[in-house]
Amino acid sequence: MEILRIFPDYMRDQWREAAEEADGLWEIRLRAHREIILMIRGKEYFLDKNGRLVSDIKKADKMTEQDMEAVLNHICNYSVYAFSDEIRQGFLTIPGGHRVGMAGQAILEENGKIRNIKNIQFMNIRISHEIKGAADSVMPYLYENGKLQDTLLISPPGCGKTTLLRDMVRQISDGNRYGRGMNVAVVDERSEIAGCYMGCPQNDIGVRTDVMDGCPKALGMMMLIRSMSPQVLAVDELGSGEDIKAVCRALQCGSRMIATVHGDSLEDVMGKELFMGVQEKKIFSRYIVLEKKEGKHGIKAIFHGDCRIC
Repeated sequence: MEILRIFPDYMRDQWREAAEEADGLWEIRLRAHREIILMIRGKEYFLDKNGRLVSDIKKADKMTEQDMEAVLNHICNYSVYAFSDEIRQGFLTIPGGHRVGMAGQAILEENGKIRNIKNIQFMNIRISHEIKGAADSVMPYLYENGKLQDTLLISPPGCGKTTLLRDMVRQISDGNRYGRGMNVAVVDERSEIAGCYMGCPQNDIGVRTDVMDGCPKALGMMMLIRSMSPQVLAVDELGSGEDIKAVCRALQCGSRMIATVHGDSLEDVMGKELFMGVQEKKIFSRYIVLEKKEGKHGIKAIFHGDCRIC
C-alpha cells in the first residue's frame, strides 16, 4: 500500500489499518510527544499502539522524537541535506504526490529569510487524491463555441478546488468533447496540482502539460510564457497584487487562464481590495463557485463574466 511507504519499515505494522482507509484519508498529523491524529472522511481519529483507529484521545499513541526523526529521514531517502531547499519552504512532496508540511526551529539569514528548519517536531502529511472525472460536470461551461474561457474557481478551504483544477488541466490538455487538446503550463508553487517528486509529476495532468514546480506564481507565469509558449496557464490560489498583474500580462500574451482563489462567494471575492477591478476589466469570463454542505462539497454556482448565472 502506498501510504505504508511513507513510514520506515519498523512502523508499518502500526499503520496498516490506516492505510486501508487510504481513499478517505485526508491528513495525518504527527507531533512529537503528542497524539497521532488522522482526518478520515472529515472526521478526526487517533491511532493507538496496536494500529487501531480510535475516537478516544485517551487511547491514542504518541509520537516520540526518535520516531519523528525516523520519518523525516525516511521520506528524505536518508539524506535530509539533499532536501534542504524544500524543507526551507516548509514542505516537501513525496512519491505519490503526497505533501509533507513541516514546522520546527527556523534558522534565519541576516536578511531575515529562512535558511533552514531544524528540530522538526511537527508534520502534516496531506494525502493526495487524484479523482479523474472530477471536472466532468463543469467542462461544458468552460467552453463557448469550442473556445476555452478564462476561468476563476472560487472556493472555501477544504472543498476540493485543487482536485477539480487538476482534472480540468488534464481534460483541457488531453482534449475533450468540447474542445481540442491544448498546450497547458502549470505553475505549481506548492507542488499540489501535479504533485511533482524530483521534477516528475505524480498525478496525471495530461499529455500536453508542462510544469514549473515550486516557483512563485507571478514569476512562474512569466517564465513559462517565455519558455514554453502555452496556450493555457493554470495556477492555484491567487493571493497577491503581483499574481493579478501576472494574470493580466499572460492574457495580453494570448494565453488562456485557469486559476483559483479562496472565497465563500463571488461577492466575497470581488469585494476584496485585491480583486477590485477584475470584474470591470473582464479578466475572467467564467466564475465557478464551490461550497460544502453537510460534509460534502460540490458546485454552488457558475457565472458568466458579467455575473449572470450560466
